[in-house]
Amino acid sequence: MPSKPAMQKIKLFLASSSELKDDREQFEIFIYRKCKVWFDRGIFLHLDIWEDFLDAMAVGGLQSEYNQVIQDCDIFVLLAFNKVGKYTTEEFEKAFGQFSETQKPFIFTYFKPPETRDRDELQSLWVFEDKLKELKHYKTKYKNIAELKEHFSNQLGKLAASGFLKLATDDGLQELPDQTSIATINSTTVFGDGGKVYQSVNDSSINDSSKIYKIDKIDSARFE
Repeated sequence: MPSKPAMQKIKLFLASSSELKDDREQFEIFIYRKCKVWFDRGIFLHLDIWEDFLDAMAVGGLQSEYNQVIQDCDIFVLLAFNKVGKYTTEEFEKAFGQFSETQKPFIFTYFKPPETRDRDELQSLWVFEDKLKELKHYKTKYKNIAELKEHFSNQLGKLAASGFLKLATDDGLQELPDQTSIATINSTTVFGDGGKVYQSVNDSSINDSSKIYKIDKIDSARFE
């Protein structure tokens, strides 16, 4: 029997205000079901929401515990509706600051069309939206939980297909395919303008914009 893949634990943090309790609960169920489906693929999804934390005294306050979990998570998801409170804003800033340093966590922001006419609440929403624009991080709108789950499921699938990793390339950050090691790649396209590429190959073709190199029975090759 083939051996099972090593388990990869992916930690998610869900940030939102109390007004989206139903959406948080449905999102939690969605992640739990996705985890069951992906478990045999070697992916374990662990979701943290603020209801999971004990309402007890903590050094630096309970929010400091949230922030530590955010710093260690792989995916940060924020849901907004009528308002964005100071704690949700702080959680986003913590996630974005960590991303700026390490390229993790992946950040997703979802906005449900507001229903309130309270200008104070809406002001907090508008200020946060302006902050996202300044950071060039664009929100995703959702009308209901079905739309939220569909969109995030697609994004989660893309991340899983990349092994939840990214590689630096000339064009920025590029996702790395999972379930594929360098030693088993049969065809690789090389982009660049004279850069050097080191690649383990075996019976493979290496393509650049003008040439095709046929590689037979060697372990490694160098192209300049």
